[in-house]
Amino acid sequence: MIITISGKPGSGKSTVAELIAKRLSLKHYSIGNFMREIAKEKGISLLELGKIAEKERWVDDELDKRQIELGGREDGFVIDSRLGFHFIPKSVKIFLDVNLDESAKRIFNEKRKDEKDNLSLEKTKENVKKRMKSEMVRYKKYYGLNYYDKKHYDFVVDTSEVSIDKVVGTVVGWLKTKS
Repeated sequence: MIITISGKPGSGKSTVAELIAKRLSLKHYSIGNFMREIAKEKGISLLELGKIAEKERWVDDELDKRQIELGGREDGFVIDSRLGFHFIPKSVKIFLDVNLDESAKRIFNEKRKDEKDNLSLEKTKENVKKRMKSEMVRYKKYYGLNYYDKKHYDFVVDTSEVSIDKVVGTVVGWLKTKS
């Protein structure tokens, strides 16, 4: 089984994907981690890389290629990727939703070194909005897609006021009804 987990920034995609992979004894991959690696290699923030990706296609081309290859060569894994549903169409597609306030709070509290522009909760909220807008522009331009559109997914969970364990339990419970 291949499970693609998409969602808004701060929705818990990476954590949920990692925990589901452990629970189901599957490999875990994260496109977000790859984006962070690229940003770190370039000495820029994730937000800055997103802005570059709006103008320069090489960032998305690299991410797309990795996902397509992964979906073609492996059968059992979980990947957190905003566009995984698109590049690995044979996957079970999950979307994690979250409200903006909770998203900003989670991202700010993580204090990631690669997100150095998040100096306050209010600034983080502004940056989340900018990031979401940047991704919307990019994905519409490159793929004609709105990844926030729930019609792309098999299952949607709002993580705003739910613990990670509850989200994982809900998704795993739903997946078991599908097998």
